[in-house]
Amino acid sequence: MKTRRFFNPVFLFFFVILLFPQICFALTDEEIQKFQSPLKDRTVGERIVFWAEKFIGTPYDQDPMGEYVTKAAIVADERMDCMYLTFRVVELALSRNPEEAIQVALERRFHSKGLLKDGKVLNYENRFEYGEDMVTSGKWGREITSQVGKTKRIKGSRGKPFVDILPSNQIRNRIERVKNGDILFFIKEIEKRKLGEIVGHIGIIKIEQEAYLIHASGTKEKGGEVKKVPLKEYLLKMPFVGIMITRFD
Repeated sequence: MKTRRFFNPVFLFFFVILLFPQICFALTDEEIQKFQSPLKDRTVGERIVFWAEKFIGTPYDQDPMGEYVTKAAIVADERMDCMYLTFRVVELALSRNPEEAIQVALERRFHSKGLLKDGKVLNYENRFEYGEDMVTSGKWGREITSQVGKTKRIKGSRGKPFVDILPSNQIRNRIERVKNGDILFFIKEIEKRKLGEIVGHIGIIKIEQEAYLIHASGTKEKGGEVKKVPLKEYLLKMPFVGIMITRFD
C-alpha cells in the first residue's frame, strides 16, 4: 500500500528561508519616487519618520566597517546599522527624488563632501564615523539637548574636553518635549569607550499616542533588525548614561 504524502506549506516556507536567507528589504527607485512626491508638503520631521518606518524589519548590518563603506556604495539598504539608518532616512526626507537623495548624501554624510565616480564613493575616509561629530557638524539637525531638559557636563574624548548631555532621568521626565523626526544620540559611559567614541547608538523619534524610538537594534557580532519600540521602555533598559538630541526645523 502506498503512503500518501501531503504538501506542507509551513515546511516549504522554512525551506525557502534556509535556501534564500537574505530577503531584500530595499526599496526600488520607483517605489521611493512614488512615496516622495506626496510627501513634499509635510514637515521634515514627518518625512524623516515616514522613511524610518519604511525600513522597520530590515536586517542589521554586521559588517564592522558598515556594508556601505566596504562596498563604497551610497545606497546599501538591504542591511542597516544605526548610523546608516539615520543617514538614509534624513537624506530621503530632504530630497524630492532618488537622484537628489544621492546628492544630499554626498553633502551631509561627509565632513567635507563625498566624491562619487562610476557609482562608487572615492573618499569614505572623510565620512562621519562618530555620532558626536554628526551633532557638532550641524549637518544632521540643530542641537536642542538643553531645550528638552537640564543638561549635565561629562568628560569628552577625541579632542572634545567635555560634552553636555541630557541624563537618563531627565529625558524620561521630559518625553513630551521631543517631536517627530528628532534624532537621539545615546552617550556611552566613560569607562566603556573602547575607541574613544562618545556616542554609542542613534535612533529616531516617532510620536503617536506616546513616543517611540525607531532604531537599528542589534550588534555587529549577533545581528538584529530595525525596530520600533516605546521610548520609555528603551530608556529604562538602555546601557547609556544619557543622550544628545538634534532636530530639523
